[in-house]
Amino acid sequence: MREQYENTREDLSSDAPSTGELDLEARQALRRVSGIASTELEDVTDAEYRRLRLERVVLVGVWTEGSIEEAENSLDELAQLAETAGSEVVDGLIQRRSKPDAGTFIGSGKVKELKDTVEALGADTVIADGELSPGQLIALEKAVNVKVIDRTALILDIFAQHAKSAEGKAQVELAQLQYLLPRLRGWGDAMSRQGGSNGGVGLRGPGETKLETDRRRIRAKVAKLRRELAKLTVTRETKRDSRTRNRVPGVAIAGYTNAGKSSLLNALTGAGILVQDALFATLDTSTRRSRTSEGREYTVTDTVGFVRHLPHQLVEAFRSTLEEVAESDLVVHVIDGSHPDPLGQAEAVRTVLAEVGADEIPELVVVNKLDLVDPDTMLQLRSDWPDAVFVSAHSGEGIDKLRDAIEDALPQPNTTLTVCIPYVRGDLVSRLRSRGEVLTTEHRGDGTVITARVDDALAGELRAFVLETD
Repeated sequence: MREQYENTREDLSSDAPSTGELDLEARQALRRVSGIASTELEDVTDAEYRRLRLERVVLVGVWTEGSIEEAENSLDELAQLAETAGSEVVDGLIQRRSKPDAGTFIGSGKVKELKDTVEALGADTVIADGELSPGQLIALEKAVNVKVIDRTALILDIFAQHAKSAEGKAQVELAQLQYLLPRLRGWGDAMSRQGGSNGGVGLRGPGETKLETDRRRIRAKVAKLRRELAKLTVTRETKRDSRTRNRVPGVAIAGYTNAGKSSLLNALTGAGILVQDALFATLDTSTRRSRTSEGREYTVTDTVGFVRHLPHQLVEAFRSTLEEVAESDLVVHVIDGSHPDPLGQAEAVRTVLAEVGADEIPELVVVNKLDLVDPDTMLQLRSDWPDAVFVSAHSGEGIDKLRDAIEDALPQPNTTLTVCIPYVRGDLVSRLRSRGEVLTTEHRGDGTVITARVDDALAGELRAFVLETD
C-alpha cells in the first residue's frame, strides 16, 4: 500500500474543529469490532440490514486481459477497499484465464489452492475481484467452506458504512436490496419453512416459503425507497432550478475515489468538509459558493468518487446525485498523480460520466498530489495531459492557477450593456457584480454607470437603466 496521504488543511483562524474534523472523529468512533456482529440470517429484517463481517480475508482475482501490472493494480485496489471496510487482508491470489470459470469463478486447481490458503492463514472470508453470479457464489462458498463475497458486495458495504444523509442512506439501501434480491439463498432449513403452518386459527395452510416471503418484503421495501428518493429528488431539483434561474454557473468536481476531490474543494472554498485517506470517504454531495476575481458567483460541488467496475446498482441508485455533474457547466476531473495507473482511473471516471450523460460537459483535467510525485512520473503525466492543471491540495501548490483556469472555463455572459443604476438600487449593482462580468465602473451624480457582460435574464431586468448597448 502506498504511504498514507494526509489531505488535511489547518484552520489558522480558529481552534474550533471543522465540520470535516467532526465527521472524521465520528467515523473513526464507529469502526467495527471483529467478532461481534453475526452474519446469520434470522428474519427478513436481518436480510435487509445485514452487514458483512469482514475480519481476516483472502482476495482472489481472475486475470483475463491486459497486463499483469493491471491485474495486480486491480487486486491492490480490492485490498484497499477491504481495508476501508474494516478487514485485515492476509493474502491475495490471481489466476490467468481466458474468462472466469462459470461454476466457481476460478478453476478447480485454484479453488484447492485457495482453500489451503484460507485454512493455513485462518481466514474467515474470501473476496472475489469481480461480480459473482448467485451460482458461483454458492459453489465457491461450499468449496472453501468460509464466507465468500464479491467486489460489488464489498463496495455496497463501504457505502452503507459511510452514508450519513437521508438521501445517501436511502440510495445505498436501495442498491443493497437490488443486489440481494436475486442472491437470496438458503441458510440451512430456515429458508424452506412454510409461512402458513403456524399461522393460527383461520390462517393454517401451505403458505409461502421463507424465501418467497423475503423476496416479497424486499420488493415492497424497494418500492418504498424509490418513492422516498423521488421526493428527495424534487428537493434537489428545486435547489438546482433556483441556481439556474439566477444563472449561477456550476462547477462539479469529479474523479476516482481518493483522488483528493474533497481536499480540493476545501482548498478552493475553505469548505471544511470531511477529508480521509480512504476509498469512498465522500458519499454525500457538498456544494459551496465561490467568486471569480471580478466578484462573479459560481458554485462548486464535490461528488461521490468513482471506481473501476462501479456496481450498476449504485450508478442507478445514485443517479439523481450524479446528475449534479450532468447539470453543471464545467467538470473538474481530478486525477491522482501518485497512483500507479492514473490513465486507467481517468478512463473509469469517463465511463461513469458517460452513463449519466455528463460526457458532453466541458472538462478541466486537474492532476492532484504533486507533493507525492517523483520527477520522472511528472514528465510522463505532463505528456499524458499537456493541458491539465497540476496542483497539490495538501501543500496549496497550483491552487491559484486552478482558480484562474476555472474562471476562464466558466460560460461567459452573452450580452454587453452599459447601464446607469440609481444609488437607491444598490441591490441591482450587487446582483450585477455577482452574476455578470463588470468591465468598467463610474460614479456620477445620477447613479453608478457600469458596463458589463450579463446573461439574458439579467439584461431584461436592467433594460430600464440601459444607456447604450454594444
